[in-house]
Amino acid sequence: MRLRIIVRGRVQGVGYRFFTQRTALELGIKGYVRNLPDGTVEVVAEGSPGAMEKFIQELREGPPLAIVEDMEVQEIPPDEEFETFEVRY
Repeated sequence: MRLRIIVRGRVQGVGYRFFTQRTALELGIKGYVRNLPDGTVEVVAEGSPGAMEKFIQELREGPPLAIVEDMEVQEIPPDEEFETFEVRY
Protein backbone atom coordinates (compact mmCIF):
# COMPACT_ATOMS: atom_id res chain seq x y z
CA MET A 1 0.00 0.00 0.00
CA ARG A 2 1.15 3.54 -0.71
CA LEU A 3 0.17 6.65 1.23
CA ARG A 4 0.75 10.39 0.88
CA ILE A 5 0.65 12.02 4.30
CA ILE A 6 0.69 15.74 5.07
CA VAL A 7 1.63 16.49 8.67
CA ARG A 8 0.69 19.84 10.22
CA GLY A 9 1.82 21.44 13.46
CA ARG A 10 5.27 22.13 14.86
CA VAL A 11 6.99 19.64 12.59
CA GLN A 12 9.84 21.60 11.00
CA GLY A 13 13.09 22.26 12.84
CA VAL A 14 12.39 19.59 15.49
CA GLY A 15 13.93 16.47 13.90
CA TYR A 16 10.64 15.23 12.45
CA ARG A 17 12.09 14.18 9.06
CA PHE A 18 14.87 12.14 10.62
CA PHE A 19 12.44 10.58 13.12
CA THR A 20 10.22 9.64 10.17
CA GLN A 21 13.12 8.12 8.24
CA ARG A 22 14.34 6.09 11.21
CA THR A 23 10.82 4.82 11.94
CA ALA A 24 10.23 3.90 8.30
CA LEU A 25 13.48 1.98 8.05
CA GLU A 26 12.70 0.08 11.27
CA LEU A 27 9.31 -0.94 9.83
CA GLY A 28 10.60 -1.84 6.35
CA ILE A 29 8.78 1.07 4.69
CA LYS A 30 10.13 2.74 1.56
CA GLY A 31 9.57 6.27 0.28
CA TYR A 32 10.56 9.78 1.31
CA VAL A 33 9.88 12.66 3.67
CA ARG A 34 10.41 16.36 2.99
CA ASN A 35 9.56 19.79 4.37
CA LEU A 36 7.13 21.85 2.31
CA PRO A 37 7.31 25.66 2.02
CA ASP A 38 4.03 26.13 3.92
CA GLY A 39 5.52 24.65 7.13
CA THR A 40 4.04 21.17 6.73
CA VAL A 41 5.87 17.88 6.18
CA GLU A 42 5.05 15.57 3.27
CA VAL A 43 5.55 11.82 3.54
CA VAL A 44 5.14 9.41 0.64
CA ALA A 45 5.49 5.84 1.87
CA GLU A 46 4.98 2.28 0.65
CA GLY A 47 4.72 -0.81 2.82
CA SER A 48 2.51 -3.58 4.05
CA PRO A 49 -0.84 -2.57 5.59
CA GLY A 50 0.31 -3.62 9.07
CA ALA A 51 3.56 -1.68 8.85
CA MET A 52 1.76 1.36 7.48
CA GLU A 53 -0.74 1.32 10.36
CA LYS A 54 2.11 1.31 12.90
CA PHE A 55 3.95 4.00 10.89
CA ILE A 56 0.93 6.32 11.00
CA GLN A 57 0.64 5.82 14.77
CA GLU A 58 4.30 6.76 15.20
CA LEU A 59 3.97 9.82 12.94
CA ARG A 60 1.05 11.07 15.04
CA GLU A 61 3.35 11.03 18.08
CA GLY A 62 6.49 12.36 16.38
CA PRO A 63 9.79 13.12 18.12
CA PRO A 64 9.80 14.79 21.58
CA LEU A 65 9.90 18.43 20.37
CA ALA A 66 7.24 18.03 17.67
CA ILE A 67 3.58 18.89 18.09
CA VAL A 68 1.44 17.13 15.49
CA GLU A 69 -1.84 19.03 15.16
CA ASP A 70 -3.29 17.27 12.13
CA MET A 71 -2.48 14.60 9.55
CA GLU A 72 -4.05 14.23 6.13
CA VAL A 73 -3.67 10.64 4.90
CA GLN A 74 -4.44 9.77 1.29
CA GLU A 75 -4.06 6.32 -0.27
CA ILE A 76 -2.52 6.45 -3.74
CA PRO A 77 -1.68 3.68 -6.23
CA PRO A 78 1.59 1.87 -5.38
CA ASP A 79 4.30 1.71 -8.01
CA GLU A 80 7.27 0.29 -6.09
CA GLU A 81 9.64 3.00 -7.32
CA PHE A 82 11.48 3.30 -4.00
CA GLU A 83 14.47 1.25 -2.89
CA THR A 84 14.80 2.78 0.59
CA PHE A 85 13.37 5.61 2.68
CA GLU A 86 15.09 8.96 2.27
CA VAL A 87 14.98 12.52 3.50
CA ARG A 88 14.53 14.86 0.53
CA TYR A 89 15.48 18.51 0.48
